[in-house]
Amino acid sequence: MRILVTLLVLAVVGVGGWQLLPAQENKNRTIKVGTTDAVTSLDPAGAYDAGSWALFSNVFQSLLTFEPGGVQPVPDAAESCTFVGSDLKTYRCTLRDGINFPGGRAMTAEDVKYSFDRVKKINSDVGPASLFSTLGSVSADSASTVTFHLSSPDATFPFKVATGAGAIVDKDSYPADSLRTGSGVDGTGPYKLTGYTKDQRAVLTPNTQYKGNLKGTGRPIELRYYGDSQALDKAWRNKQFDVATRTLPPKVLSGLNASDPNQRVTESDSSETRNLYLNTRAGSPLHDVRVRRAMAWLVNREELAATVYEGTVDPLYSLIPTGLTGHTTSFFDAYPRQSTAKAKELLTAAGVSLPVRFTFGYGKGRGAGAEEAAALKKQLEAGGLFEVDVKGYEWTDFQKRWAAGKMDAWAVGWVADYPDPDTFGAPLVGTGSTMSTGYSNKAVDNLIQDSQQYADRSKVAQDFRAVQAGVATDVPLIPLWQRKEYVVSSEDVGGGQYLSDGTGVFRLWQLNWI
Repeated sequence: MRILVTLLVLAVVGVGGWQLLPAQENKNRTIKVGTTDAVTSLDPAGAYDAGSWALFSNVFQSLLTFEPGGVQPVPDAAESCTFVGSDLKTYRCTLRDGINFPGGRAMTAEDVKYSFDRVKKINSDVGPASLFSTLGSVSADSASTVTFHLSSPDATFPFKVATGAGAIVDKDSYPADSLRTGSGVDGTGPYKLTGYTKDQRAVLTPNTQYKGNLKGTGRPIELRYYGDSQALDKAWRNKQFDVATRTLPPKVLSGLNASDPNQRVTESDSSETRNLYLNTRAGSPLHDVRVRRAMAWLVNREELAATVYEGTVDPLYSLIPTGLTGHTTSFFDAYPRQSTAKAKELLTAAGVSLPVRFTFGYGKGRGAGAEEAAALKKQLEAGGLFEVDVKGYEWTDFQKRWAAGKMDAWAVGWVADYPDPDTFGAPLVGTGSTMSTGYSNKAVDNLIQDSQQYADRSKVAQDFRAVQAGVATDVPLIPLWQRKEYVVSSEDVGGGQYLSDGTGVFRLWQLNWI
């Protein structure tokens, strides 16, 4: 459904030189990775964001995972998993032998049941519980066998198990009804978290006891977190780390030189999207669908992509990005060009006072969020139809504000949880969605649920085309752009092109010294 295309791999010395084993003196040398992605929680029950899940991919195990470029989950902590029967409502896994938590206790089916139960019980407003909307109950049938009982057919359930939401925790170390505090992690992934300072760094040491899908673990890693793209760029130029990912400033990305012998650059396709989410609740100035449609007539994606992002993103006209089954151009079909006249006509019909005033929030340090918000404000205020009050918030505060419906509009990037269009369905536009827009459309919910009954995922295209048509009509969100993935590393680090490929797994173990 999605093919990762590596466009640029630089400074390869000799035939397959970057694949050679590193010099002995580099064997235990730490590779430092810089990012602006923030970790909001070290507890899998309390985080549903790219920065946290990137860390979870390395320090926790799920029953299943995705291999590089894979579109179907494969066993990790599990020895095997399969649906029982043909109704796609019973899913059973057998655990791999010999997996032990850091304290020495063996992982059992009870730990798996406990992990899934607590995600649903805690139901954090910024957590991943919404991913398990079809999960009715979990039973530990033996020490090594766990069964998931689904409330409706869901062929996508294995995909969800393979995400950070399915991270398995030690039932003796994590409270059942509240999030764990502190900086400790008791996981069984390929790395141990041996040091952590919030918003500064995470120190990862290879877990020599790891048993799972990987044949071995990688080099010692230190993740360094920066408050914004400019700080990341400055630290990169000062050689404070070895690999830069998510996200250097657009001007820097657009100016990357393929012939620079001092660094390696990978530019690849990505399923990451960004939408402008709209508060549809009664009492919001955007409650009337005609007001939201008027906004859709005023957004100019091409201008955003060309000016704010300097060509490092592509304009997006649909809920589902290009490269995934069911992608359409529903917003282009409905709103093919900027039109102040069309917008004014809708607002007049709605009988609202002009200009329509509303608040617009964005997360500070999230790439070019401030510049994007300023550009959107200018577009939406064209013709005097809207007056937009823009404000940036610290990332964790920002998440809580949109979850509580405290803003009228907010722009957020969405990184695919797994390589399937379903990850852009219920979490974004289903009733009770993660984005908490207040939007609810029974027809859209039914289409999403219907799509989950197809084990052959190529058959879901028609359902998702209909979902996207409904979203373009109701406008609970306005698609803005689809990102390209960039990873930049020093000339002596290889494997950067494998860090991220749209499967939701952040493969730090692929990094190596040359």
